Amino acid sequence: MVSFVQLVVQIREIFENKMVDVDEVMKLMGSYKSDMNEWRRFAIFDANKYTRNLVDIGNGKYNLMILCWGPGMASSVHDHTDAHCFVKILDGELTETKYEWPKKKHSPLEVSDHNTYGTNGVSYMNDELGLHRMENLSHSNGAVSLHLYIPPYSTCNAFDERTGKKTQCTVTFYSKYGEKVDYRGSKEGK
Repeated sequence: MVSFVQLVVQIREIFENKMVDVDEVMKLMGSYKSDMNEWRRFAIFDANKYTRNLVDIGNGKYNLMILCWGPGMASSVHDHTDAHCFVKILDGELTETKYEWPKKKHSPLEVSDHNTYGTNGVSYMNDELGLHRMENLSHSNGAVSLHLYIPPYSTCNAFDERTGKKTQCTVTFYSKYGEKVDYRGSKEGK
């Protein structure tokens, strides 16, 4: 069993020289048993939206972040702009719905898979597998998840589930390294 700090260090070691080995990363993510005392300082919630909290930039090769989901919160249906997406549930439950890429304009997205992951569950997604949405279906409990994106990205595409319409979105961090980011007057934040 590895600690949260060891997990961060081992992820960094894996990507010093290697290409992405999905099985190796899934195994490593699965080997960490969530301990709130180890990651709590990165888990910053907002009452109105889910938050993306940066933990490590991996020498520019990836972003490791903790996402915090209040009751009933969900991401949009989105792609990953050719990045690998690994998710580990640190607390609570999240439901992942996977969708096929839109086949024609003005038609609803087709669901291809639907899974709920509890604490310590691990999931993997990339654009070859389609699109997905993550959501906290609980009406009373929050959820916390660890996300690893390789390579890091600053934009992605969100999709309207009813029409398949695509919209490019800029992705930002609510906090970096445990400190809330102030975006006033700066796209990069302070």
